[in-house]
Amino acid sequence: MTVHRHPGTQPAAQHPTAPPTGTQPAGAQPAPTRAHHAGTATAQIATAQIHGGAATPPAARPVQPPLHLSAAYEFDSLRDAREAFAQREPAFTYARTGSPTVALLERRLAALEGGVGAVATASGQAALALTLLALAGRAGQHPQARPEPGTPGGHVVASSRIYGGTADLLNDSLTEAGIEVTWVDPHRPAQWEAAVTLRTRAFLVESIGNPHADLPDIPALAEAAHRHGVPLIVDNTLATPHLLQPARLGADLVVHSVTKYLTGNGTALAGVIVDTGRFSPGAEPGKWPQLTVPLVRFGGVPLVERYGEHGALLHLIRAKFLHDLGPCLSPWSAQQALDGIETLDIRVERHCRTAEELAARLHAHPGVRVVRHPSVSGSPDAALARRDFPRGTGAVLSFELDGDLPAVERFVDALQVFKLAANIGDARSMVSHPASMTHCRLCPELRDAGGITERTLRLSVGREDPEDLWADLTQAFAAAGLAGAGPAEAEHAAAGLGEPQAAPEAGAAEVPAAPARAGRVRAPEAPVRETEAVTA
Repeated sequence: MTVHRHPGTQPAAQHPTAPPTGTQPAGAQPAPTRAHHAGTATAQIATAQIHGGAATPPAARPVQPPLHLSAAYEFDSLRDAREAFAQREPAFTYARTGSPTVALLERRLAALEGGVGAVATASGQAALALTLLALAGRAGQHPQARPEPGTPGGHVVASSRIYGGTADLLNDSLTEAGIEVTWVDPHRPAQWEAAVTLRTRAFLVESIGNPHADLPDIPALAEAAHRHGVPLIVDNTLATPHLLQPARLGADLVVHSVTKYLTGNGTALAGVIVDTGRFSPGAEPGKWPQLTVPLVRFGGVPLVERYGEHGALLHLIRAKFLHDLGPCLSPWSAQQALDGIETLDIRVERHCRTAEELAARLHAHPGVRVVRHPSVSGSPDAALARRDFPRGTGAVLSFELDGDLPAVERFVDALQVFKLAANIGDARSMVSHPASMTHCRLCPELRDAGGITERTLRLSVGREDPEDLWADLTQAFAAAGLAGAGPAEAEHAAAGLGEPQAAPEAGAAEVPAAPARAGRVRAPEAPVRETEAVTA
């Protein structure tokens, strides 16, 4: 297992892969090693075909950091191995808990989010699961951090307008682990405070909600969480650090599905947990025994003592939960994410501008009941968008078709450029039907609180030309029988009266020119803001 502190917080000489300093003059040949002897001309063929040529690393300085594809890492001595496995000295040991390539991704994402360290995982779901297990698992409810059978798990307060997979995780798998969840409206901080219990160990919200692009008041939620001594976890997947750094607004932990916009091409799964440096378990040691009391697993030393206030939680996540459960990130996937991140700002700008244009056109289309995106005229999140998201509010939006379920199916099945797939953040535009796909396992109460109906469609707007995307949507409206007039206009047309001439509504969006004929501008649906808390 990897037992090093996060490499981004260590001096260079302490980095697991850094060479020792002051031990060898410039230009001197390296001392012979076991590998050196194994790879000499005297070795037998079976040995040479494995070790030959590997003794001396090439004298190269690649501009692109090399990809480290190795399951295990060698030690120079038994003493070094002993100290590493006892977690007294940092080292890479086994790729399940880290590798140089994965560590580079962790440092880069910590820097992008303004954090003090990070742990990468196999997926965003894994990142969230490990974070919640570390904070709200049974060990944290026992004064000696012993997860005894009779000890209940902790409690999480979470946004009810959230990705369906996160709801599945909390309602099912983590409930089996003894963790309780209360679902609350992300727009009502008072509801979050009212849900707090003595066992509450985390608040969880998305910076941009999935699928409706809801914007919570993150500073208000952070203040509420901190008044009760619990960390605020923000899933920043839809925003990315280019649009928002939750740490600046008070978030304690930031998680990502790196699969999405950070990688940007839908080729690799990855996740990350970033500690922003705000969470201090030592401030209330009795609330966080898993971090503040001596544990046999960690040499009888409290994690906060050995790894500091801002390293203890990440070490617990890495050395216990990542190590034991094994949702590790492969170096190859980490490299794909690193390659994608290099163009993040350019890509996200394109995503946002195209999504805003499509949202405005959908908002004006007679076949659409409502469009949910903060850029749409009349959005209840417009003020938060201006304050917290000056660069844009992402490229995920939802809308309700003005038709029945068969019309929705005809619309979806007619799409040609938009891919029917359960992903976001890809170069390709995608459509999903949340009630049938990502949110299909929600209970009726949580589906209602989340604003999910049979008419709801989610778009993840990619990087194609906006006119091609709009043409695809336009022909899908036609296939669904929604391209022409709505009921009122159809009645007028049948009577030979033409389209009714209604005065434009106040604050109506100015709609860009589009291939489809202009329709009436519909007022945005009133936000679902008065829901009661739902406890699973």
